[in-house]
Amino acid sequence: MLQCFFRTFRSLIKVFESNSYELIIHLIYMIYLLYLNVMTYPRYTRLVSDLPSTVPFVGPESQERERKLLFEARLGANENMFGPSPKALSALKKYSSEQWMYGDPTSFELRCALAEKHEVSHDNIVVGEGIDGLLGYLVRLLISEGDHVVTSDGAYPTFNYHVGGFGGNLHKVPYIDDREDIVSLIRKANSTNAKLIYFANPDNPMGTYLAGDKIVQALKDLPEGCLFILDEAYSEFAPASSLPKIEITDARVVRLRTFSKAYGMAGARVGYAMAEENLIKSFEKIRNHFGMNRSAQKAAFEALSDNQWLLEMVQKVENGRQRIYKIAAENNLKSITSATNFVAIDCGKDSNFAKKVLKELISLGIFVRMPFVSPQDRCVRVSVGKKRDLDRFEKALPTALARASK
Repeated sequence: MLQCFFRTFRSLIKVFESNSYELIIHLIYMIYLLYLNVMTYPRYTRLVSDLPSTVPFVGPESQERERKLLFEARLGANENMFGPSPKALSALKKYSSEQWMYGDPTSFELRCALAEKHEVSHDNIVVGEGIDGLLGYLVRLLISEGDHVVTSDGAYPTFNYHVGGFGGNLHKVPYIDDREDIVSLIRKANSTNAKLIYFANPDNPMGTYLAGDKIVQALKDLPEGCLFILDEAYSEFAPASSLPKIEITDARVVRLRTFSKAYGMAGARVGYAMAEENLIKSFEKIRNHFGMNRSAQKAAFEALSDNQWLLEMVQKVENGRQRIYKIAAENNLKSITSATNFVAIDCGKDSNFAKKVLKELISLGIFVRMPFVSPQDRCVRVSVGKKRDLDRFEKALPTALARASK
């Protein structure tokens, strides 16, 4: 671009020195070339131009490509390694030959099954591409540049990613004792006139939860016009007391659920939102109507009918949590009691030490993650896995701790 500018400048001097018609034409052409070089293609919005080139997570596949080596144990993404119900797997196989067809844009069959499960109308449910996709739709529905949004400092970063993408003004409230502080979240929403609050119960990345009746009590102080997003991705693993009794007609609350965790279908990308009918209807204005693939819809429908498998899955995860607690204790580390399919292990020192432990575990072929924000970042987060995966973690942890201590 600089070369084009200097050529144009030199041509301009020649025009002043001569009244040559050819030089004038040449100058016009050079100015046109300069214009093409100055213009940026494509012409991004100001908001997008100002956003950092970041993503909420770096996947294990990216790390494997960088390492040029596969992980021996994949314990960092909170996936359910026990996999989907046999009924869901059978549906995936059965309907794979129908992938030439679009999925039902309304996910009607699945919504009806979910409505029966939750004792609501199918008009109170929208299905989307996992909770991540639904969070994006919610932010798009409600947030314009400068609108205020409240979340916990260190909570699920994908929500923050969506808020930033639509120009929202994000206010973060610190955790208290490794728990999201719902009272302070609502207080912050009142002081900022926030339009959205994000609250996960149980929480990611710490695995803690708040009793449902305390959520109901706190909502009494929710400001007028503020929507409370209740992310219940891990609810199947938590005590029944964690579920607040909130009427589906309560327009202040939207509840998010997923098939990625307890149902073992993270790769299928199936999530759903439950809320008052008018809010659900508003999704139709902006959602991707053909975002759900046909096989995933059928598999999720079948998974719902296999309650025995779900009960067995929850028990397997509980057994896995107990195993991780034991491994941590054998290494003189404390675990945060979890209501999810992962455990946050307190490394006993500061963030720098936890990062070293994380780095050493990864070097030993164990994929784990850690919280982003102090003081939670003193921990590493380990997903429940199969016996062979936890065996490898158990073997690697003492070595990682020893190396990190040097």
